[in-house]
Amino acid sequence: MAVAEVTGAAEAAQALGTTSTMTGAERFKAALAHREPDHIPIHDSPWGATVDRWHREGLPTAVPVAEHFGYELSSFGVDLSPRFPVRIVERTAEYVVETTADGGRRRNHRDRSTTPEVIECAIRTREDWERIKPRLEASVTRVNWVTLHNELEKQRADGKFVTFNAAVGYDRFQSLLRSEDLLMAIAEDPDWVREMLLTHAYFVIEMAKLVFAQGYRFDGAFLFCDLGYRNASLFSPRSYRQVQFESDRLLYDFFHAHDMPVILHSCGRVTALLPQLIEAGLDCLQPLEVKAGMDVRELKREFGRDLAFMGGIDVRTMSDPDPQMVEDEIARKFEVAMRGGGYIYHSDHSVPNNVSLAQYEHVMELVRRHGTY
Repeated sequence: MAVAEVTGAAEAAQALGTTSTMTGAERFKAALAHREPDHIPIHDSPWGATVDRWHREGLPTAVPVAEHFGYELSSFGVDLSPRFPVRIVERTAEYVVETTADGGRRRNHRDRSTTPEVIECAIRTREDWERIKPRLEASVTRVNWVTLHNELEKQRADGKFVTFNAAVGYDRFQSLLRSEDLLMAIAEDPDWVREMLLTHAYFVIEMAKLVFAQGYRFDGAFLFCDLGYRNASLFSPRSYRQVQFESDRLLYDFFHAHDMPVILHSCGRVTALLPQLIEAGLDCLQPLEVKAGMDVRELKREFGRDLAFMGGIDVRTMSDPDPQMVEDEIARKFEVAMRGGGYIYHSDHSVPNNVSLAQYEHVMELVRRHGTY
């Protein structure tokens, strides 16, 4: 039976001749605690345009992609924006121009397959920030309570590792300031940037407390903050210490106090920042972009006693016409990364729409075959 003909992690494992003895939540918890589960936890992030392609190629539309491929993480977030009005300003056959809840303006492809073009941002000066800061107040109206109530317990009952999500730190403020303005502020006025990041960190914590107070519990926190580009971190370790270390430690300590390990999504080459991220309390780094020089085997050897890793499988090998390329990628990296626990499968960013359904089914088969302990 092909993987395409089954749904869910247990059924997929059964189809490949393996036995699942743990839930996804148990696997994630074991891996994050540097223990070996029955097989590595599995999660991934295909583009919407990729899923559209897979549906055209025969992926069942009635079954969610996460269920079909047996992903084991489910995420929930709240509205952390300044809540400006959102409206469409312009439409063309190819693009949509919209205002954002962050007070900016963006142009995006209709299929959302690329990073949107920044046309305008809300903050240019300290005065702009002072006008926006009062909008960052915790409120019950920032939570979709119906979805949270209906979906969280359903995902938990399905054995998923359930996370509280939030965009934080430097990258969160790239939605409020142009990147070049934010980087200049880090260099010229680091105290201002530090104050903005701390303000937002306290806001995230207050929103999490509000949700927790209603009895909702999560297995971990999944935070998002891109800190690197292809060749290096976007700013120096010294600047990280000046502007973001304190807010990161505040967030990590808060979630740890609620028995929630922290996974950080940070694109690009961020190796130089890892000692301080570990000092701040980070538990797991994702997605380990290969094209930016992030090799999970090297990271495991250098930082594996203190940090778990999620990702690092080069999506470029997934679309290669030679299937041996992706098998070599998975087998060689799994051999090192999964040893002793501390590793979770994910692509090295997200799965683009040049990967066919058949190719991705092959990837999932390899992940289960080579990822069994």
